[in-house]
Amino acid sequence: MFIKIDERKDVVVAGNEEESVAFAANHFIECAKSALELHGNFFVALSGGSTPKKIYQKLASDYKKAIDWEKVFLFWSDERAVSETDPESNYKMAMDSGFSKLKINPLHIFRMKGEGDIVAHAEEYESIIKKTLQGRHFDLIMLGVGEDGHTASLFPHTKGLTVTNRLVIANEVPQKKTWRMTFTYTLINSAHNIVFYALGENKQSILKEVLFKEDLPASKVGTLLNKALWVLDKDAAAYLH
Repeated sequence: MFIKIDERKDVVVAGNEEESVAFAANHFIECAKSALELHGNFFVALSGGSTPKKIYQKLASDYKKAIDWEKVFLFWSDERAVSETDPESNYKMAMDSGFSKLKINPLHIFRMKGEGDIVAHAEEYESIIKKTLQGRHFDLIMLGVGEDGHTASLFPHTKGLTVTNRLVIANEVPQKKTWRMTFTYTLINSAHNIVFYALGENKQSILKEVLFKEDLPASKVGTLLNKALWVLDKDAAAYLH
């Protein structure tokens, strides 16, 4: 079921959880095919979270031969202040969930270095994006939404929400007593495809806020030119009925 929320956001209710994960994985592949046909590469930024994990597992099991994975360039939309071996690492989760099994050129995998000097590493990551994409926009940026309305690592009441002159920043998150590395709105909203994934009953409450109000971080994603697509399952979207 397709629902137009406003000029910046669309919603797809794809079915139950399994059907929604399958829809999301297929959409990923369709975005990749379109990008490969258009300019020969597929630039994608991955997200952390339980739902993306299921999508990655689906891609690695059912779509191994669907595209030329050697032409895929992997980035991450945010990362915790941890090393690549830490269980909390978004990079580790994505690789362990399936991307390490796909034939992706190791030189095309760009981990966010959350450990050490995260401010300097954010500047480095921005430079890597500029050098690699060479003026192009991301073909797909994958996002989730937290129960507080955050997306990527743009949390409520943090300084990163107002940054407009950077693509990647180190964002202090006082409520979690930590720092995170994250894409900014400037980078997120320039992507050809911006997709949120929200599955399960526990997402109903925050979806009421982010889809119909404008005061939470996730609400500010999507533009007239680059709309955000929200992929929901029936449980998350129950209130829409």
